Amino acid sequence: MTTDGDPGSRRLQLYCRIDVTVTDPTALTDHAVAELHAADVDWAQEEDDLPSASAELRADLTRALASVADVTRVVDTIPGVEFRGGVCWAETGPPRASFAPTGGRPATAPDPAE
Repeated sequence: MTTDGDPGSRRLQLYCRIDVTVTDPTALTDHAVAELHAADVDWAQEEDDLPSASAELRADLTRALASVADVTRVVDTIPGVEFRGGVCWAETGPPRASFAPTGGRPATAPDPAE
């Protein structure tokens, strides 16, 4: 295990999968569009504009969810843990095979008993 920074710190890997049910698609897309409007985006540097980006979020529930999911907050309330990086994405359909449940860990995760 490598240290990072002061000698008391340790760098660990945390793998997460979150399964959700969207109970109110309109509330979700309204929230995503509101966050888009509030974001500090230089629209002159973007390929699209605010109205078309908002329309894309309203038309694609998966994109709307991915745009507001904040993986950085997963460990916010855990003392002694600092978020170092990560990614959040959304896809339609069932989980990819590598994320299928196998005894509580992803199929590609090493078995801690080995």
